[in-house]
Amino acid sequence: MAFYDWVSGSMVDETDRRGTVRVGWTLIEKKGGVLYDDPERIRSVDMNRDHAKSASRCPAVLNLESRYFVVKCPFSIHLGFERDRDGKPHLRNRMGEKSPVRTGKLGQLVTLMAEPEWRYRDRPTLQIKTPYLFLADEPVFISQLPPFMHYLQAPWPGTLFGGRFPIHVWPRPLMWGFEWHDPSKDLILRRGDPWFYVGFETLPADRAIVLVEAEMTLELEEYSQQITGAVDYVHQTFSLFRNAEKRRPKTLLKPLER
Repeated sequence: MAFYDWVSGSMVDETDRRGTVRVGWTLIEKKGGVLYDDPERIRSVDMNRDHAKSASRCPAVLNLESRYFVVKCPFSIHLGFERDRDGKPHLRNRMGEKSPVRTGKLGQLVTLMAEPEWRYRDRPTLQIKTPYLFLADEPVFISQLPPFMHYLQAPWPGTLFGGRFPIHVWPRPLMWGFEWHDPSKDLILRRGDPWFYVGFETLPADRAIVLVEAEMTLELEEYSQQITGAVDYVHQTFSLFRNAEKRRPKTLLKPLER
């Protein structure tokens, strides 16, 4: 059976896409990199597996978990949403001097989006930069999702902005986007808690994923910079996929050797 790869605009024979799919991850910012844990595959290994009917032994559950990896929150922050006397929105660092993140660094990490850019007037939107970049040398789509298989002791007062794009053509750093549904409640993130999931779609869909740490080669760095820089100038970045593919080096993923 053949599949149409709309990114390359060609038919792909299923027989050419067998075995595992290697997906790479790396950090674009090495400064403070020890804060950021490796993405981990979601597993039920710590759950009850003694009974044959346990959900942790269910093939459907295990197959779902095999497609997702969890990225843990690298820092602890406690933010409140406020408006000044002129009605201008801003964030308040509720931890003050007790915050493990310096005020100056917090301002570099977290951005409250301009009010006209919010999807809803009553739902503030913020972004937190992450250094995580995922890539592949064959067709793979990534989806960034909230940690829906984990229980959060401090539930978020809103929802994570998800996204889906092809990492074999468009390897760019992920952002943690948040839509604040209840601004009267604070947003609390704790270091070590699940921050978001990444899931991968392959061609064909039943291929296993192997996640490896990748080396930030000169080719990958230059190609990623071309993509990241384009986002500030156009709205529909998906329209640039074909142009990006023409400039893409044949190989981007080089496993990191330690």
